[in-house]
Amino acid sequence: MAAPRVAECLVNGVQTRAVSVSDRGLAYGDGLFETILVRHGKATLADLHFQRLARGAQILRLPVDLSLVRSEVEQQAIRLGDGLLKLTVTRGESLRGYAMPQQPQVTRILQSSALLGYPPQYAEQGIRLYSCATRLGDQPMFAGLKHLNRLEQVLARSEWQDSIHAEGLVRDLAGNPIECTMSNLFIRLDDRWVTPALDRCGVRGVMRDFLIEQLAAQGDAVEQRSITFDELLRSNEVFCCNSVFGVWPVVALEDRQWSVGVHTRTIQTLAKQVLN
Repeated sequence: MAAPRVAECLVNGVQTRAVSVSDRGLAYGDGLFETILVRHGKATLADLHFQRLARGAQILRLPVDLSLVRSEVEQQAIRLGDGLLKLTVTRGESLRGYAMPQQPQVTRILQSSALLGYPPQYAEQGIRLYSCATRLGDQPMFAGLKHLNRLEQVLARSEWQDSIHAEGLVRDLAGNPIECTMSNLFIRLDDRWVTPALDRCGVRGVMRDFLIEQLAAQGDAVEQRSITFDELLRSNEVFCCNSVFGVWPVVALEDRQWSVGVHTRTIQTLAKQVLN
């Protein structure tokens, strides 16, 4: 199975790296994206990725041909073998102004790249979180979506440049933990798992959904609710997760330190079953 060049790109099914300057994805962030891990020629967690894409398309009123997009992803996954696919869909080109075109022609962008080389010690020994000053604004309509406006995450990630911190904690305007810059957050509190509710801001991650489903099936239901910074600090175990790296135990945040707990190790096993 021959892998394509790194960063091969298809735009509307054609090999090119060119997108119109009139595209609304560029002009307004008018679109959605998914970053999909490919293993052994298959898109991992594909159903959850496309369910999220469908939810986002419905809310944004994007007329995405989901069958076509999924077919393109599956075909490119076979070509790639192992790596990453970044799928971006925008509302396509339009004249100046915010008004949506009456008959939008959706732009489909599919980029292939090699696997990211995260240090194995992140999963084995755990990571230190940076406490970001950048806050997430409230916008319930877009809460949970993987839309193209990622400026909050860009600014949050720019706050540290050292190699000590592998991820950053991001909070809402009230100071409550919501997620990390590229992953979701779980805490073990009072002998149960809790993850921040994402009804006002934040991204509803595919790995987050998968773990919630798996844990519920095992009788260890995850509570989704607002959590305070104090609750995070007094929790027994903490981890962050996404659909590319799986699960990273959190062992430090500011002056607080945790051990990698047995419950987190069990969840790492669940994630590895679908990502390896």
